[in-house]
Amino acid sequence: MMTMIIQLRDTLRVVREFIAPSYRPERHYMRGPGPACAQRNHRVQA
Repeated sequence: MMTMIIQLRDTLRVVREFIAPSYRPERHYMRGPGPACAQRNHRVQA
């Protein structure tokens, strides 16, 4: 009985993650070089 409950719990977790993923990389990573990269390359415009 307990293994069935654990399997049901894991299945529901997978379904929830498929419907509404909790990890969205576009919220965490920059798109393109930032100001530190420009400073390293001496291309800072004043």
